Formats: sequence, C-alpha cells, structure tokens
Amino acid sequence: MLQTPRKLSLAIISVFITLIINAQAVNKTMKRLPGTGQTTSYTNTFGEDADYNFNPPFYRLNGNGTITDTVTELMWQKTDGGEMTIENATIYCDTLTLGGYTDWRLPNCHELFSILHHDKTNPAINTTYFTLTAAEYWWSSQKQVNDATKVWCTNAGGGVGNHPKLETISAGGTKRFHVRAVRDITSPPLLPNHYTNNGDGTTTDLLTNLIWKQSFSADSITWEQALIEAENLNFSGHTDWRLPDIKELQSINDESLINPSVSTVYFNGMKAAFFWSSTTLPNQNSKAWYLDTRYGITTYANKVNKNYALFVRNANATSGIIKNQSTLRTCSIYPNPTQGEIFLESDLIVDAITITNSLGQVIRKIMPDAKKVKVVLNEPGVYCIYFKIGSQINVRKVLVLNTQ
Repeated sequence: MLQTPRKLSLAIISVFITLIINAQAVNKTMKRLPGTGQTTSYTNTFGEDADYNFNPPFYRLNGNGTITDTVTELMWQKTDGGEMTIENATIYCDTLTLGGYTDWRLPNCHELFSILHHDKTNPAINTTYFTLTAAEYWWSSQKQVNDATKVWCTNAGGGVGNHPKLETISAGGTKRFHVRAVRDITSPPLLPNHYTNNGDGTTTDLLTNLIWKQSFSADSITWEQALIEAENLNFSGHTDWRLPDIKELQSINDESLINPSVSTVYFNGMKAAFFWSSTTLPNQNSKAWYLDTRYGITTYANKVNKNYALFVRNANATSGIIKNQSTLRTCSIYPNPTQGEIFLESDLIVDAITITNSLGQVIRKIMPDAKKVKVVLNEPGVYCIYFKIGSQINVRKVLVLNTQ
C-alpha cells in the first residue's frame, strides 16, 4: 500500500534524523597521521612498531620561529610559549603573531599527540626541531567531557591524559603545563563522516585512511601474543593486518565519549578496557604503550600483562611495508633463526632485496630477479629483509645466531 504524503514525509524526516545521529562530521586538520618515530627493535617477534615504516615524521624548519610538519601539513610554534593556565593558553594562541601569521590556535589533543616521538623520552619530542624547554605537559583545547575542570594534555613521557586545570604552577599547582600553538597551512576539509562501515566486519577511518577490524581479540593476551595474533590474522579477504602503533590507536579515541571512549557504532562490542599498541616504552623496554578506553588515556604496562588487541591495516598502502599480500602467501624465509645461511622463496619473481641491521642501517642490496634466493649473513644479530615483488614491498625479520 502506498504511503500518504504525510507518512512519507515523516519517514524521510526519520531517516534524516538517523543520518544526523550516526554522522560524525569532522574537520580533517591532519593530512596524514605520522608514525611514532620508533625504529629500535625490542623483540624478535615480528609485528612491533619498528617493523613498519608508514608516514615517518619529517619536519621542516622555516627559520622564523615555526616548524612545518610535512606529514600532517600543520605548522607549529618551534619554542613553546611557556608555563601558564589553560585560560591564558587559549588567549595566548588566539592573540599570537609569529612568523608573519596571526591565525594560531590551541591544538586539539590528537594534533598535539601527533608530534610526540616514541623512540625518545623526557621529552618524547624531536629536540632537533622543537626547542627543549622545562615543560612536563602541554595543554590541548579539549576538556574532559563530563568534567570541565580537567583538560586533555600530552606529557613529556610520551602519553596523553586528562588533567585538572589547577595542577599547573600558575594555578597554584606544582607541575609545569606549557602551551604550544599550531595553525592550519590550508583550510581543513569538513568530512561528513568520521567512519564508514564497510559491511564486512571492518570500519574505515576517513581521517587516517586506516581500516580497522570492528571486533577485538576474544581474550586478553600478552603483548607478544597480540603481535602474533595480528600478524596471523586472515579476515575480510586480507592478511596484512597488524597491531596498531600508539598514534594509530589513539587516533580512534573520541574525547566526547567515556566508558568506552571509542565508538560502539563502528567498533562492535567495544568496552572500557586496555588495548595494546605495537609501541614499546624505550627507556623501559619490558613495557609497551596501551590505550585505556575508559576515557582515552595512553599509558604503559609490562608486556607480560594481559590486555585486549585491536587490529588495523592500511586502506591504500603505497609506501612502507605491506606484509603477506594474498598473492604472496607462499613466500617464506627459512631457516629462521639461522646460523647465517637463509633462503627466500616466493611464488613470484623477487625484483630487489634490501637488508638492514638492528640500527636500521642498510647493509646489503641485491637484485636477484628470481623466485628463490640464497643470502648469507656472517654476523649474529637481528636483521630486517625487505623484498620487492612487483609494486609490493614486503618484510621479514630474521634472527642470525652465532655463526662460529
């Protein structure tokens, strides 16, 4: 039976309201999400942060007191503005003239987290570019959703959390909360949605172009187990899943939500819990960073503790490492560990091989143009073997034991 015009109008309005409720219109202020900067290996188990190299941080000094992040395409104040209250921090950014620009603002916590460097500590920033100051924390523009007396801040240790406004010295506290201004180089586009449900158990984040498995690990597991589960995952026709680094993990946190602080619409069964990242705490390498989805704090725990794991892959990986593509399932490196002699065998022609040591230094390049390649490594240690097959770059970590 045909609907009356009034009923049809009500139905259209209902659909429109539903779309508004489910939509998450958001400004895309960062062109790409930077990597953590972590290049040091802390385990022989493949899948840690250092095993992947997507969007490594890269800055440009502008010579006028500003820095351009070429990954996010945001411009930053080189030397932070010093310790002050959150109220004064907002005024400071809104009235700042620097480098000939007057459109500075206080960054949100995701932008602020993007410049942290997770192979460095105290401070976890790149002081080759950003001036070293006495800051312990840096203010963001976001307050805790259910408590306006708390503000989201990053800290010199590499984390992000919600802190009382009164903790800073200028407000009568004992800690140093500084301000660092940011500006948009170009007008950020407004995306009608933050996420897209792909209909296959995965969600695409339109801000970062990352694809997430909507459901997380069935059980809480150790950090090493989380790496292994991610690397072995075959889901929705893809095998290039991995454990997210801490910046990727923090990127899905929604500061307007609590318990959990990640969308339950786009992440099935999401709950307030701890979720491992692939990123190690560099000055205490028995610990790794995790996301606490009660509010969205990033902190760390012993790797033998048991937390849950979320799984991620790149939507359009045109650079970095792409592991175990479906056309390369028969590709293998053996034996591993080895006494020095290894064989790489693939069902497709291997065009090029690059071998790096544990410091990330290239020690050998080979152009085999063959499906089976023999490689001899004379020194014990951990090596990454990157092999190019067509347009794909793949990697395996190899442990060389004492060759004597």
